[in-house]
Amino acid sequence: MAVETTNPACGDLMKLWAVVKDGVIVDASFKVAGCVPAVACGSWLTERIKGKPVTELTGLMPDQIDAGLGGLPAASKHAAVLASDALKQLLARLP
Repeated sequence: MAVETTNPACGDLMKLWAVVKDGVIVDASFKVAGCVPAVACGSWLTERIKGKPVTELTGLMPDQIDAGLGGLPAASKHAAVLASDALKQLLARLP
């Protein structure tokens, strides 16, 4: 399954792919066209969701991604929102 999301303010684009088996994300990958913090957020997100049941991921928020990376600069907080939005879209498309 794949989703694509953009940040209209800065133009960053994230594609997120996941393989789900029996309600667990067994593999995930991403591609970003955007800033370095967006790449970092995509990387953190895919590592965080691999091996996790889908039910545990519904509440993942941008501030958790930010904290997981040790804090993003104020001007780059949008990158965590982008990654969070991609995950929300992915989860919404699952049966």
